[in-house]
Amino acid sequence: MGNEEIVQFLNHLALERHVAASTQNLALCAIVFLYHEVLKKNIGELEQLKRAKKPDHLPTVLSKSEVSQLLQHLHGIPLMVCSLLYGSGLRISEALRLKVHDLDFDYHQITVRRAKGNKDRITMMPESLAKMLKIHIIKVKNLHNQDLARGFGKTILPNALCKKYPDASSEFGWQYLFPSRYRRPDPKTGFRHRYHISPKNIQRALKNAARKAQIVKKVSPHTLRHTFATHLLQNGYDIRIVQDLLGHKNLKTTSIYLHVLNRGGRGVKSPLDG
Repeated sequence: MGNEEIVQFLNHLALERHVAASTQNLALCAIVFLYHEVLKKNIGELEQLKRAKKPDHLPTVLSKSEVSQLLQHLHGIPLMVCSLLYGSGLRISEALRLKVHDLDFDYHQITVRRAKGNKDRITMMPESLAKMLKIHIIKVKNLHNQDLARGFGKTILPNALCKKYPDASSEFGWQYLFPSRYRRPDPKTGFRHRYHISPKNIQRALKNAARKAQIVKKVSPHTLRHTFATHLLQNGYDIRIVQDLLGHKNLKTTSIYLHVLNRGGRGVKSPLDG
């Protein structure tokens, strides 16, 4: 089988099976890898390929009262993490990868390192969350000191920093802000590190909080990031500022929240409302 059969199969996925664009793309990448790396054959240009269309979905956004009710049913670490998702616009992965030194209490800002696109950015730290975070950091430091006393306390450093700064992995500033309860072995070195908590813990707590708050919308950690952006635009902030805070490369990605603000008829008043 060659170019013609590959195109037929991929078109079948899109036109008859109605798979998502990501599913068709995954199949294409797998086939290209098979032919290039295993079969050592050139499949040429797939000129007749029909791409599955990616649907335009508007993100789910909570109202301010819904966010307030949701946070009231969260406690401890899930409350802090979800407050950062909504108050700072972080992705769940970005929040959990935060290190202690990424928080700047003097300037009320958070440095998000190696975010999507492998770029760093700075976003705000909610002042209302500062006291809770400071108390939490004291607990993290006590845990770190206990680990050091037991011969552990080293964290995983990005890239080759462990070679350039061999002692940095034991420094408190490099420890995860939300460390796991358990130490797990590094597959490469075998040393037992304390990684960050699992996102499943936050997802589970958020789901339970939404149920208790009787919120019928589908709520996920990313919903809080969507809500962060929408509420900033509602408050009159420039869309380019929101773009920088979210870390979007393209303004078009951020502009979807303008559609969220105008949904229900693009801001047009219904004739039923006079």
